Amino acid sequence: MNPPALRMICSRNVAFIDAGSLALCEAKETLFRDENGFLLYFSRRVPAGQTAEHLIRMAVREALVWLNEDSEDRASISIGNTEAFV
Repeated sequence: MNPPALRMICSRNVAFIDAGSLALCEAKETLFRDENGFLLYFSRRVPAGQTAEHLIRMAVREALVWLNEDSEDRASISIGNTEAFV
């Protein structure tokens, strides 16, 4: 039996300012597609060395919104009733 196919659709880096240290940091966002739909992986690392990682299942509409969002709106992900800031 073959393992499920996971295909990367898009990957990007997003600069942000850490609220605690006011240091410039970078988050990574990657959109994948598998046989069940879309997965969004995002991680951020702050100067203190802490890393936060998230994996979110997305519907087609949410994936299209993420792909087409303006560069100023990146690093803020709203899905359903939850919102995550990278």
